[in-house]
This record gives sequence, structure tokens and C-alpha cells, in this order.
Amino acid sequence: MGDAALEALVTGKHRSRQNVARNDARHPVETLEFFGLTPVMTVLEVLPALGWYTEILGPYLAGRGRLYVAHFSPDGLMPYMPKVLEMFEDRIAREPEVFGRVIVRHINPPREVTVAPPGTVDLALTFRNVHNWIMADQEHEYFAAFCRALKPGGVLGVVEHRARPDADMKSMHTTGYVTEAYVKQIAQRAGFALEASSEVNANPRDSTDYPRGVWSLPPFLRSGDEEKYKAIGESDRMTLRFRKPTDSTEGES
Repeated sequence: MGDAALEALVTGKHRSRQNVARNDARHPVETLEFFGLTPVMTVLEVLPALGWYTEILGPYLAGRGRLYVAHFSPDGLMPYMPKVLEMFEDRIAREPEVFGRVIVRHINPPREVTVAPPGTVDLALTFRNVHNWIMADQEHEYFAAFCRALKPGGVLGVVEHRARPDADMKSMHTTGYVTEAYVKQIAQRAGFALEASSEVNANPRDSTDYPRGVWSLPPFLRSGDEEKYKAIGESDRMTLRFRKPTDSTEGES
């Protein structure tokens, strides 16, 4: 039997129609249950954009858990970073009943990487972000930050657009798709062990070869021909659960 509290939150009145409409493509209940979320955990969500998952996690953890959000820094290098942070913070201020207990931290490697008190987090989560870190050549710094924040035995949950197994690094720097093998390699270098994988966010219709990479597909539709890309749906995604070993030190940064 599923988690009734999660089931209620993903379709709650506090969520916009547009966000609820993406439940079928993003499978939030099944994904969070696969990662082992419980309401008493200390959770870290990394780079939540405008809070699609935060609006589920915030109220779910408000009673007995704790939620840290590692967002862009006001000193982020790209012009959009402080703007998206400001939009997220404005939303928190407008909706205290949803986000009132969320603790916002900034992540901006290599200067800002302490996203929660070290060794205190039960579960760290990142959704469709790894490709951005690869494009910025910062993937190892991000994963090292998660490892520092997590308790020994803590879990890292990763959802990421999945490239074909033979995709090269040049492709991963431009298309938004990443191979499972490379995500596993990054995690292992940081000190994690792969525990399990799930196909809950798989989409076999996604061929991954589009003019604008993953941004050709919904919700972006940047290549035109919207009917064609809507018929494919959102990207094929890997869903990986890693664990920080209880008897190991952190990996390389």
C-alpha cells in the first residue's frame, strides 16, 4: 500500500494545474518511495528550480522531519541563477503554509558547498540536474558536497535524463542526456555505492537524438513541431539510489 500522505500532496490544492499535470511523467510518489522517503527524515533537495518537488517535500516533512534546499547562490556565475533563486524565495514568502519550515542554503562550487550540517542528512535528492553540472565541469564538486552532508548510511537519490550507453562526453556536454555509467562513476568517485535502480521514470519512446537535445521534448518544446514531441513525451530517465557506506570516508572532491 502506498503512502497516503504523499498521494494526497501530489494532487493537493496547493499545487498548480500545470504541476499536477506532470505527475504522470514524473511519478513523484513512486520515485520518492523508491528512494525511501519517510516523514521523520532530514532531507536535502539540491537545485529545486521553482519548487516542483519542494511543494511535496515541504509539507510532507513539516511535522516531524526537516528539509534543506540547496539553491543557486546570489553570486551564481550565470545571470539566470540569482533570478531563479529570487523567484523561489518569493514563492516561499507567499506560501508559508507550504514552505514555512524549508531551510534554504546556497550551492556554488567551489566557494559555497556546505549545504547542510555535515553528516546530518538522511536522504539527498536531485532531479534532472546532473547534466547541468557536467556542462559546467562541476559534477564531482556537487557529488562531494552531497557526500559530506549525508550521514554514514545515508541515501542519495538521482533522477537524470538517460543517454544511450555509447554516448560520449561531448554529447553529454551539449544534449542534456547523460549515460548511466557516467553517473555511477561520478557517484563512486564521491564515495557512494550503488544500491538499486528503477525504471519508474523510463520512456522507451525517447530516442534522445533531437535538434535541441532534451530541450526538444516537453515541457520545453524548443525544436518546434510540438505535436511530434508531445507524442514522445518527457525524457527517458534513470532513477538511481546510492548509499554512503557506514564504514568509509568521503571520496575525491
